[in-house]
Amino acid sequence: MTAPPATSADDGRPVPQRLLAAATRLFADQGYDGTSVQEIVEAAGVTKGALYHYFGSKDDLLHEVYGRVLRLQQERLDAFADADAPVGQRLRAAAADVVVTTIENLDDTTIFFRSMHHLGPEKLKQVRAERRRYHERFRALIEEGLRTGEFSTATPADLVVDYHFGSVHHLGNWYRPGGPLTPQQVADHLADLLLRALRP
Repeated sequence: MTAPPATSADDGRPVPQRLLAAATRLFADQGYDGTSVQEIVEAAGVTKGALYHYFGSKDDLLHEVYGRVLRLQQERLDAFADADAPVGQRLRAAAADVVVTTIENLDDTTIFFRSMHHLGPEKLKQVRAERRRYHERFRALIEEGLRTGEFSTATPADLVVDYHFGSVHHLGNWYRPGGPLTPQQVADHLADLLLRALRP
């Protein structure tokens, strides 16, 4: 099956990227419910046929808005976890990175958490499984530090993971670009809080 031709509004980006960018902007401005497929294709400069060639439905777009961020974060976490460095250093790098990548993709993550209940059961199950894989890899770093004695056993690993990701998931409620803290400064503060909670 060949891809449908792009319209004259082509801005040089591949059609799927244009559709995702348009959907992200509209979902952020109007909400998922308040955005129609027609508005998305008009903003992207493509036809409905082009949208349905790459994405089967509007909720496929919503799924991919978050999926691309989660894939990036998983890839980076795996690299940190596999690095040849002390576990505390690897965990701190991973804890800071998930903050920075969330802020850099704040529209995507905010939209998703606000609208994920619109996903069908299978897509929701898939996303939860992908997030669980990420959290389990993150928790494995904490458990490694517990085994080696670098971290205190006073607080259960699951609680530490929930504590950190609760902070990450609320970034969209308060973080504003151009505020007093840069993304990296926020990341460093939260990562340091996490490590302080784990130190013996």
